[in-house]
Amino acid sequence: MSYWLLKSEPDVFSFDDLKSRPKKTEPWNGVRNYQVRNMMRDQMAVGDLGFFYHSSCPVPGIAGVVKVVKEAYPDPTQFDPASEYFDPGSRPDEPRWLMVDVRWEADFKNYVSLDMLRAEPALADMLILRRGNRLSITPVEQKHWKLICKMGGL
Repeated sequence: MSYWLLKSEPDVFSFDDLKSRPKKTEPWNGVRNYQVRNMMRDQMAVGDLGFFYHSSCPVPGIAGVVKVVKEAYPDPTQFDPASEYFDPGSRPDEPRWLMVDVRWEADFKNYVSLDMLRAEPALADMLILRRGNRLSITPVEQKHWKLICKMGGL
């Protein structure tokens, strides 16, 4: 099993939004970064767990845990001219962009803010804390996963 951190802006799609969806499941669509697409395609698998991270908000941080419930498949928003994620260069016979489905797994008892992550010396080498990292999905090492779950009260 692999571990991930998935970022979303809470005013666009929040952890509470995920919990309110039917079956608490939602496609993780709109990814338009080749490196992230390749991770979803080549590394993410059903059963993997991820942190749901709220970004670009007053208090960025981790709200809880999601589970990957469907492996990578073509993101239909790339073909929809009305979508903000439309890509005129992508073709249905050769889709450029992929998505996975995620399901709510657990709430954190304690929201783990970015400041809390930065204050923990054992997380200093975590990818999301490295300068210049702006990827919407990043891998998480098992040692970091365990510590953050503890910080979150799981």
